[in-house]
Amino acid sequence: MFRKEFVDVISQTGMVPVKDLRPLLANKNENEITELKLTEFDFFDDVKFAKVVAEKWSLTFIDLSNAKIGDNILSLIKKSDAIKYRVIPIQKTAKAVTVAVFDPSISKIKPELQTLFQHNVEIILTNINSWRKIFSRLTDSIDDILESIREVRTEAGNEEPGQQGKEKEEIGEDVIRLVNKILAEAFIKKASDIHVEPYEHIFRIRFRIDGSLQEVSRPNKKLMAPIVSRLKILASMDISEKRKPQDGRIKLEIGGKPIDYRVSSLPCLFGEKVCLRLLDKSNLQLDMTKLGFEKKQIAVFQEGIHQPFGMCLVTGPTGSGKTTTLYSALAELNTIDVNVSTAEDPCEFNLEGINQVNVKKEVGLTFAMALKAFLRQDPDIIMVGEIRDFETGEIAVEAALTGHMVLSTLHTNDAPSTITRLLNMGVEPFLVTGALNVVVAQRLCRKICEQCKEESQTPVEDLVACGIAESSAVKIKTYKGKGCQVCGGTGYKGRVAIYEVLPVTPAVKEIILKHGTADDIKRQAIKEGMKTLRMCALTKVAQGLTTLDEAVSNSGSDKM
Repeated sequence: MFRKEFVDVISQTGMVPVKDLRPLLANKNENEITELKLTEFDFFDDVKFAKVVAEKWSLTFIDLSNAKIGDNILSLIKKSDAIKYRVIPIQKTAKAVTVAVFDPSISKIKPELQTLFQHNVEIILTNINSWRKIFSRLTDSIDDILESIREVRTEAGNEEPGQQGKEKEEIGEDVIRLVNKILAEAFIKKASDIHVEPYEHIFRIRFRIDGSLQEVSRPNKKLMAPIVSRLKILASMDISEKRKPQDGRIKLEIGGKPIDYRVSSLPCLFGEKVCLRLLDKSNLQLDMTKLGFEKKQIAVFQEGIHQPFGMCLVTGPTGSGKTTTLYSALAELNTIDVNVSTAEDPCEFNLEGINQVNVKKEVGLTFAMALKAFLRQDPDIIMVGEIRDFETGEIAVEAALTGHMVLSTLHTNDAPSTITRLLNMGVEPFLVTGALNVVVAQRLCRKICEQCKEESQTPVEDLVACGIAESSAVKIKTYKGKGCQVCGGTGYKGRVAIYEVLPVTPAVKEIILKHGTADDIKRQAIKEGMKTLRMCALTKVAQGLTTLDEAVSNSGSDKM
């Protein structure tokens, strides 16, 4: 359906007067005015729209917003076919497969759909947002992904003529396909890391998914050397050097999406271990409002980074999402009128409009040297990957005091400890109080899988023991995932960040100048309204986002 039909339907629903609708449609290419484009308009109500469309086309309308559709039903169609035909199976009986559509014209190709499903087909119409929600659960098949994999060669990585053919002869098509399958499966399962590990009697592949390592396969040990060689060739590493650690990078296109794999090889007792870190820019969340900050926390953080100068620090262990938080801050600050420079080890994602520098210790390019160079480059905003020593900390503080906004990270357990870490490095208290705007500590908790989520009975005394007031504990409902195909039986799918945001207020500055402890700073910050990591994690439990065990294990203790 196109413009005229849309005008008729929308006028019947009363969402917006036709006179107001026509100018909006006039600004669009007629061939682009599909149901999906209509969702861009603020006035559009997809349920009202779908009900009228269903009536006009004599189709049954069902709102599938809260529908529970089993993985066995969704597996009846490949994602590529769902995109091609714009149908999703929602039920199967002996008589027919019921498919949901948002475009009623699909009913014209019912015979083609019956060939696709090898079964009678019944068509129902649903609203667009319901369809999208179900579609998001579909995953690309391994075969689809394997067909779409394309190696991206950079200029530095170009082979000599015939080199690629020679590699294939030496390694074999089967090994090349197996390596592609490993890379594709990691992409499908949204793994953050791939571990290729040799042992005396076995050779195994593990993926890190939502922070936990899971074994996915044990290829024949005879394939160990060819697989490692293939990975090293893809990463432009020296396959003849097996005595020293090496680093490299693989660039692929999977399903049309650019994916980077940061590769590290390590000589071990029974062969080389290879670890690959997946860097998928499409999964990089740069919208700060969607990271997991609570309303007051994000307001404090945004106030800190939007100051004309000063320092904002993000702290947490490796893999806690610090880079994502910093990149989201940079994305918000990156406007045409400012000069932004970053020093990273290494640069994980390319950000348009930002001058990014890879730290290279082997040539003497350290964080401190990069910082000094930035100060001669007329900077407004500087991001330093990590403050590891006194020299870097001192230069960063001086930059913050001389009219620059400085963002960086430290490895500490919580926000107050970050301040004492700077002091212990040798930075003077008066410099810290003058430079520091805000400190953010963070962790990642695994989210309960939405597909197998169910209520769990948690004793009130357990909630109270974790720090929840008894009056609140009796009202809280807790949940868990029982395990399903979507979450791989773990009960968890995806992760949510928990934060501790500490503004450096006058009272906190006074404690720092008096050489107060981290506990002294923490008490004052809580008195002024700061939510600790534990408090934030328990809020996520109360919201049904994570389990009590996950919250407790990732948030430390509030004892002082």
